[in-house]
Amino acid sequence: MLKGKTVLVGVTGGIASYKMANCVSMLLKLGADVHVIMTENACHFINPITFETLTGNKCMVDTFDRNFQFHVAHVSLAKKADVFLISPATANVIGKLANGIADDMLTTTALACRCTKIVAPAMNTAMYQNEIVQDNIRKLQHYNFKIIMPDSGYLACGDTGEGKMPSEDILVEHVVHEIAYKKDMVGKRVIVSAGPTQEAIDPVRYITNHSTGKMGYEIAKAASRRGAQVTLVSGNTSLKPPMFVETINIVSAKDMFEAFRDRFLDNDIIIKAAAVADYKPKTIADNKIKKKDGDMFIELDRTTDIIKYMGEHRREGQYICGFSMETENMLENSRAKLKKKNIDMIVANNLKEKGAGFGTDTNVVTIITAEDEKQLELMSKEEVSNKILDEILEKMK
Repeated sequence: MLKGKTVLVGVTGGIASYKMANCVSMLLKLGADVHVIMTENACHFINPITFETLTGNKCMVDTFDRNFQFHVAHVSLAKKADVFLISPATANVIGKLANGIADDMLTTTALACRCTKIVAPAMNTAMYQNEIVQDNIRKLQHYNFKIIMPDSGYLACGDTGEGKMPSEDILVEHVVHEIAYKKDMVGKRVIVSAGPTQEAIDPVRYITNHSTGKMGYEIAKAASRRGAQVTLVSGNTSLKPPMFVETINIVSAKDMFEAFRDRFLDNDIIIKAAAVADYKPKTIADNKIKKKDGDMFIELDRTTDIIKYMGEHRREGQYICGFSMETENMLENSRAKLKKKNIDMIVANNLKEKGAGFGTDTNVVTIITAEDEKQLELMSKEEVSNKILDEILEKMK
């Protein structure tokens, strides 16, 4: 995901410095070329050798270190970097950066960088809440530094409150969001559905399906990482809500329909990846359980056809993409849905095909439009998401 990208990581003298070894390791696993710069005080908490062993690059501490190939290190690293993450960022370093002080390798490199600089403050609660520190954070924001707000919790000093360094997952996601993809969807508004819906039979039981929401969540993340403003309408899943995405949680098909009805006209791209429970009990009264030839059964009605409604009420310039999960006659059934629902694209897959369908991290899909069909090979759902978005952007030109 980050292959060919260079990430600078600045580590300052906070107790959370040791956690940055895991953060660096995670960035490396994503394919990034990682260079670490430490302040002298950070070396009291974690040894530079740790970062050198992980990255294969010299960990820079001393601006005047002569033990390297000759170049002006703070300038060469600044030119090479795609993003500069400074974490944990102490009150001292925040104050220096906010006021243009460059008296060590880290601050000198930061001022020389033209790339995006991301700062994650981490310190004692009283220090973080001090108005001087808050003013310096506002200054950094004014100068286009991006700030990752600290978590609240139990701190190393024994206090409980704001100032805890966010998890490594959050730090890495900020880097990924910034540099993983070209921002070719800036200005686009996208709404995506994901996960299953549930239709109550009684206060205990409900009708649903096997959807895990993985495909829809990956599409929402991919669109957001490419610069779009994304709304995710999600049924009940075990997945974490994606960062940088507005998530609306729903339960029933009626909830999902209302969420889309109230919002879809404001969006440029509509992608319905949710697996809606297509039927619901006719009633939820005591007589909902019927008998026929001695057998018990539940009378069912169809739920609202959400994507058909959007196809009938669309505005000019919108692009609507649906999903079709079939077990037989996949192409024929999907082409029929494309026409019947008055939409622009159907992404079809076959539940019987290995690596496709519910609960997998991979998918095998065919992208169908009125003009053509493109069958994709087995790939991760992240890759499928970007292929779908590529096709949508191409068709919208």
